Amino acid sequence: MHRTAAVPGGSSQPVAPGGTAKPAPSGTPGASGEPEGFCIHEPLPAGQKWIYPGKGTTATTLAYKDTKDVCGVNDVGFERVGADRTAAFAPTAMGHLSSVLVAPKDVTLADLVKHINECLATPYNEKGSYPCSAGDYKVAVDASGKVTELWERAHS
Repeated sequence: MHRTAAVPGGSSQPVAPGGTAKPAPSGTPGASGEPEGFCIHEPLPAGQKWIYPGKGTTATTLAYKDTKDVCGVNDVGFERVGADRTAAFAPTAMGHLSSVLVAPKDVTLADLVKHINECLATPYNEKGSYPCSAGDYKVAVDASGKVTELWERAHS
């Protein structure tokens, strides 16, 4: 039996048993006693990680919390962990917004910051500059530690 794991950007791909979307010990036990669902995200390239943006994000600085994987029914989930953190945006940073309501959208840094702050103020807002999702983003960081790109993860 193959399962399907969501991939950032809204597509999905088959995952063979024993693939990277395997259950972790923290899931809800199924009939076999193993956790059900998807518990571990696909490996990311070096310099990328999943985060939750936070209050205080500005045109120059991303405020965020790191995340850890948690089991989800349709896909792996992310839980905020650790202390509040910040990272500077690279001047050329770009964003990629995703929603189950409208088509994905590439945006400038200014539009990305506007979207993040709108969604922090009103989670799951369907109005504003773009429909809000659940708040987790994949972030790419360059060798100097500056954020170069953020991808919003669409949630239903």
